[in-house]
Amino acid sequence: MAPTPKKYIMAIAPYVPGKSSTGGKVHAKLSSNENPLGCSPAAMSAFEAARTELARYPDPSAAALREAIGARNNLDPARIIYGTGSDEILHIAVGAYAGVGDEVLYVKYGFAVYDIATRRVGATPVIASDVSYGTDVDALLAAVTQHTRVVFVANPNNPTGTYSGRLEMARLHEGLRPDILLVIDQAYAEYLTADEDDGALELARTAKNVLITRTFSKIYGLAAERIGWGYGHADIIEALHRIRAPFNVTAAGQLAAIAAVNDQAFVEHSRAHNAQWRAWLEREIASFGNIGLRSIPSKANFVLVLFEGALSAEIAYTRLLALGYITRWLPGQGLPHGLRITIGSEAETRGLAAALRQIVSESA
Repeated sequence: MAPTPKKYIMAIAPYVPGKSSTGGKVHAKLSSNENPLGCSPAAMSAFEAARTELARYPDPSAAALREAIGARNNLDPARIIYGTGSDEILHIAVGAYAGVGDEVLYVKYGFAVYDIATRRVGATPVIASDVSYGTDVDALLAAVTQHTRVVFVANPNNPTGTYSGRLEMARLHEGLRPDILLVIDQAYAEYLTADEDDGALELARTAKNVLITRTFSKIYGLAAERIGWGYGHADIIEALHRIRAPFNVTAAGQLAAIAAVNDQAFVEHSRAHNAQWRAWLEREIASFGNIGLRSIPSKANFVLVLFEGALSAEIAYTRLLALGYITRWLPGQGLPHGLRITIGSEAETRGLAAALRQIVSESA
């Protein structure tokens, strides 16, 4: 006899991160949507200053970090929760509101963690159909049943980069029962311009059933420290605090995140760089001609490239690896014909496009 894991745990397909090495020379790691500009110099200095406190536990309430986030986003710090990346918050949201016999709803081509978080508590994942690789509000609402407890929407969406506007998000919220928790995953929200605000923060301020999540891993460039946060009604936050890990954000991470959120010049520079080179890469891919390659219009810091002709995504992925460019092939997320490519530095983006053009030419 031996301990036996729950059947629903063994049904989980483990999360597979983006590949980080080619086994040889790497020209560009474009598989994990990291900031090619690094992080704010102020954040780096704050992180280094924390080394004198390594023997001390971090502030368990992350009070100063919550104050900084609240001041930046005009939010009540008492209604901010913090986590080991936004992943932890996604997990505990399901843990607090769903279990065996319940359903968790999300879109086709949604973030892989939604499925893991759902199955982890024995709930049933329900997947709504997409519209042009993006969120279909009508399909989501049609998939709601009496067993639905949580709905996940990423906006912009990962791995497709698609985006739903304010009216669509409001329509989704209005169409859900008030006892369903709507989790709006905004990991890439800082890449949006001011006129692209989807209204999620305002929904979280006023509605009793909305939780938004954000991360310091993307535009803030602090992926190594795994810092995320969420905002919602006081009752939601109180429930999540009951099951979040204690001391879950390191002392150095808290200091670095505070400095990062206060350095909006770095954020604006990163946003502008991303917009410039994302548009450039999309134009380059379009210039390849009618050969079965196309990119899905993106609002994030990556582009999803679809291979719908003779050249397969798997072959392109393998050949790019050999040339030193690491991208993300997505068969495990229902996209065996897709590569998700992070927007890198100018040199990395130009090099990636040249390598892809070479591969296309060789396959012709």
